[in-house]
Amino acid sequence: MSVNYQTGELLEQIIYPNDLREKITEDQLPQLCQELRDFIVDVVSQKGGHFGASLGVVELTVALHYVFNTPYDRLVWDVGHQAYGHKILTGRRKNFHTNRIYKGISGFPKPTESEYDTFAVGHSSTSISAALGMAVASRHKNEKRQHVAIIGDGSMTAGLAFEGLNHGGSEDTNLLVVLNDNCMSIDPNVGALKEYLTDITTSQTYNKVKDEVWNLLGLISKFGPNAQAIAQKIENGIKSTLLKQSNLFESLNFRYFGPIDGHDVNYLTKVLSDLKDIPGPKILHCITEKGKGYEPAELGNTTQWHAPGLFNKETGEIIKIAPSSPQPPRYQDVFGHTIVELAEKNDKIVGVTPAMPSGCSLNIMMTAMPDRAFDVGIAEQHAVTFSAGMASQGLIPFCNIYSSFMQRAYDQVIHDVALQNLQVVFCLDRGGLVGADGATHHGAFDYAYFRCIPNMIVSAPINEEELRNLMFTAQEKNHGPFSIRYPRGNGTMVNWKTPFKTIKIGTGQRLKNGEDIAILSIGDIGNHAIEAAKELENEGISIAHYDMRFVKPIDELLLHEVFGKFTKVITLENGSIMGGMGSAVLEFMADNNYQAEVKRLGIPDRFVDHGSQTELYAECGFDKAAIISIVKNMLSDEQLNKVLA
Repeated sequence: MSVNYQTGELLEQIIYPNDLREKITEDQLPQLCQELRDFIVDVVSQKGGHFGASLGVVELTVALHYVFNTPYDRLVWDVGHQAYGHKILTGRRKNFHTNRIYKGISGFPKPTESEYDTFAVGHSSTSISAALGMAVASRHKNEKRQHVAIIGDGSMTAGLAFEGLNHGGSEDTNLLVVLNDNCMSIDPNVGALKEYLTDITTSQTYNKVKDEVWNLLGLISKFGPNAQAIAQKIENGIKSTLLKQSNLFESLNFRYFGPIDGHDVNYLTKVLSDLKDIPGPKILHCITEKGKGYEPAELGNTTQWHAPGLFNKETGEIIKIAPSSPQPPRYQDVFGHTIVELAEKNDKIVGVTPAMPSGCSLNIMMTAMPDRAFDVGIAEQHAVTFSAGMASQGLIPFCNIYSSFMQRAYDQVIHDVALQNLQVVFCLDRGGLVGADGATHHGAFDYAYFRCIPNMIVSAPINEEELRNLMFTAQEKNHGPFSIRYPRGNGTMVNWKTPFKTIKIGTGQRLKNGEDIAILSIGDIGNHAIEAAKELENEGISIAHYDMRFVKPIDELLLHEVFGKFTKVITLENGSIMGGMGSAVLEFMADNNYQAEVKRLGIPDRFVDHGSQTELYAECGFDKAAIISIVKNMLSDEQLNKVLA
């Protein structure tokens, strides 16, 4: 079925960037930008997706593809929230409506999807290092390519970005870093870097002199390289004097240009054309506005317009379907409200998140107790070691990091927390398959990568009540590092705010007695087993269901019960099948000389693409229908005939 969206007369002519460079004049660029912006608004309003960031870089996207010979010249987009315009201009306009939909195009740059996507991204702050690596490779092969890293100011807060800058300044490569400065990541940016960039952008004296120096450099350059070098030193001195400090980027040996208006497409093309001819590492500081050109996003809640869902493009009203009955809360909100409850009773509790206060709902604590909740910016490594420092002094940090992002701080978890057996509570949001964000954001590996760490407790609640009780247990006394993981989305309990109860570390629970087969589940995905068991019971098949609750320490008494009674066992987890809870069960079985047929259900040993959680559970074979099918397959024909007789 063909789908028609608003496509202007200029945008209609462009399939690939060559069309942009050959068919569009410089005078037409502003109109093209408006058409591209309208197209993004039209599609995202009806299909959903990341919104504000891509609107903010429309002019920059057009200018980059207009000036540089892509894909021969390499553009590396940081994170990828900002790359919708890039996708539309690089052969994907006609199927852009499938963005983030199952079997459709990815919401992030993906090299297997297009040669214009030069590097797979989804986590922040990788662009500078990746582009530098490409630039060095081109130098090695004697290629005359340009390499451009487009990074937001939010992503600049991560250590990896500065590691790339530090190395990049010492390499003689054609590397241009474009700093897209909009004072936002998803939530407003925090920290000294934000203040530094603000000082640069708001210094009227500096900007006036900077323009004059820019013009002077252009005049002097024709008198030879020595004169240009002298002029550059003059410029650096003026910058240092006016800003009362040396320029951070130039101290790293990057030539700094800007700040300039990131929404003036004609000026952007002029500047980028000039910078192409300047050798060595360079940084262009562009001031942009998230949601630019769409008034509701410009004037509204910027965090909300990062990914607003469906909305009425004429009015800006976000479309919300009111439920017919009370709904269970999101797990993240249970965390947000519960940590405030616990902190009111325990003054040692503090909250930490790396730039995701609204995403993980720590913003609830930041409002209620602003002096005890910390957004440290996009800096997962720092978040963990910062938490370790507080824990070493007797505080109890609840460090909330998405499961997929926790991978970035693995060494800090081992070296700075577990090795010292510190009481840091890791709340891993978005555990398991997360849906439309796809492979870069699925929280597949935390059971496996945490359960091999000494001193680490690894747990997952089956519902909201269990999440509250695990959080309560983790802060009661020092159990050492304590991991609690839960999925994206809503739970199962409408009346979830129950009195706190202590859970004995390393104990599971039998949820249902049965005779024919045992299902061992961990986490929220166990609710699929509950539904499957009910349906199988109606067919005469008796299922015993155990909620393990802890992957480490695993409940050995419970496992002795299971393997002492059952010869057919299914393990179920919304996590990597390699090294996860199912692997722990097999290890126990082997260590204790039990013999049983065990079928492990979980995320397979491959990277899973995007789609709804329901679609992905089915694809990976652990939704209700798959559980029912596997139970029947495991029972012999004789057993099936017996129970169905």
